[in-house]
Amino acid sequence: MISRNTKNILVVSFGFLLLFTAYGGLQSLQSSLNAEDGMGVISLSVLYAAIILSSMFLPPIMIKNLGCKWTIVLSMGCYVAYSFGNLSPGWASLLSTSAILGLGGAPLWSAKCTYLTITGNLEGQKSNKKGQDIINQYFGVFFFIFQSSAVWGNLMSSLIFGQDSNIAEIPEEDLQYCGAALCYDNFTNTGNTTRPAKSLVDTLVGSYIGVGLLAILFVAVFLDNVDRDLAKDFRQNKGNQSFCSTFLATFALLRDPKLLMLIPLTMYSGFEQSFMSGEYTKNYVTCALGIHYVGFVMICFGATNSVCSFAFGRLAAYTGRIALFCLAAATNLGCLLGLLYWRPHPDQLPVFFVISALWGMADAVWQTQTNVLYGILFSANKEAAFANYRMWESLGFVIAFAYSTYICLSTKIYIVMAVLALTMVTYLYVEYNEYKHPTAQVSYDMHNPEKDDLKGANEKYVITQSQL
Repeated sequence: MISRNTKNILVVSFGFLLLFTAYGGLQSLQSSLNAEDGMGVISLSVLYAAIILSSMFLPPIMIKNLGCKWTIVLSMGCYVAYSFGNLSPGWASLLSTSAILGLGGAPLWSAKCTYLTITGNLEGQKSNKKGQDIINQYFGVFFFIFQSSAVWGNLMSSLIFGQDSNIAEIPEEDLQYCGAALCYDNFTNTGNTTRPAKSLVDTLVGSYIGVGLLAILFVAVFLDNVDRDLAKDFRQNKGNQSFCSTFLATFALLRDPKLLMLIPLTMYSGFEQSFMSGEYTKNYVTCALGIHYVGFVMICFGATNSVCSFAFGRLAAYTGRIALFCLAAATNLGCLLGLLYWRPHPDQLPVFFVISALWGMADAVWQTQTNVLYGILFSANKEAAFANYRMWESLGFVIAFAYSTYICLSTKIYIVMAVLALTMVTYLYVEYNEYKHPTAQVSYDMHNPEKDDLKGANEKYVITQSQL
C-alpha cells in the first residue's frame, strides 16, 4: 500500500506524462514540420521568451493564491492551446499560441517543483528519513515517468507519419548538406523537409489535443491539494503583506550569490535540450533519414532519459551530485565533438540512435539533479527559486532557437561547448561553497500526520531561513 504522498507524486508524474506526450512530440517536429522561413524554430523562441516573462512575475503569485494543484491545472490548459495552434499552422496561430503556452510554462514547472519538494519533506518527516533523500527519489520517480513522454509522443508521430505515401529516398547529392561539415547559405531548408499529408498532420495534432485534455482532467480529479490551507491563509491575509515583495520575489532572490552562480548551469539545460530537439532532429535525422525517423530517434532519447532519471535519482544518494554532473558533462562533450566531424548517412542508422541515447542519459542528470539542487539550496523560497530556474533555462532556449536560422551548425556546437565549460566551473564553485557553508534544511510541524485523508489534515510546514 503506497502512502498518500507517494500517490500524489505518481499523479503529478502521470499528469505531466500525458501533457508532454503531446507537447514534446510537437516540439521535436517544429524545426522539420514547419521549416518554411524557420517558422517552427521562431515559434519556439517566442514560446520560451514568454516563459521568461512569466517567470519574472507569475509563479509566486499564482502558487500562493491558488496553491500548487490549481496552478498546475490552469497552466496545463495553456499547453493544450498550443496544440490547437498547430491544427492550422501559420505565423499568427503559432506565435499567439506559443505566447499563451509560455505564460503558463513557468507557473506549471514552478508549481510542480514546489509540490515535489513539499511532499518529499512531508514524507521524510513522516518516515523519519532525510528530506533531501526523499526529494531526490521523488524527482527521480517524476522524471522516470515524465521523460517517457518522449517515447509515446514520438511513437505517435512516427506511426502516423509512417503511413505517408510520399516518403521518398533522399538523393545522395542532398546528403552533403547534412551535419556540421558544410556551412551553407540557406540555414532553414536542408535535406528532406517535405511536409507530410495534411490529413496525417491533422490526425496527429488531434490526438495530441485529446491527450492534453485528459491530462488536465486526471490532475484535477486525483491530485490532493497539499498546500490548500497555506493558499487560503495567504488570500485571507494578503492585505497585511507586501504585494510587491511577493510579485517581485523572483528578482529578490537574485541577490543570493548561489543563485547567480547557478545561472550558467540552468541556461545550459536550455541550450542542450534545444540542440537535441532543434538542431539534431533537423540537421542530422530529418536531413539524412527523413522526418518520419525523427520520432523513432527521439523515442530512443526519451527511453534512455526515463530509465536514467530513475536510476540517477537513487544513485545520487551513494555517488553524490558532483560525480553525476561530471558524467553528464563528459558525455555531452564527447557527443558534441563527434557531431562536429560526423557526416550523417542513411547507411549509419545505429549511430543516430547511439547519439540520442547518450544525450538522453546526460539530460537525465541535468534535469533531475539541477531540480534537486534548487530545492535544497533555496528551500526557504521554493516558488521564487523554481521560477528563476524556468526563467534562466528558458533564456537558454530563446538564445539557442533565436540564432538557429542565422549561423552555421559548427558554430552552434562550439557555443554549446563553451557554455558547458562555464557551467562546470560555476557549478563546482557552488558545490565547494555548499560544502564549506551548508544550507539549513526545511523543518516541518505536521498536525495529524497519521490521518489518511490529506485534504482533511491540517498540514503546515515551517521553513527555516537558509543561510549562505
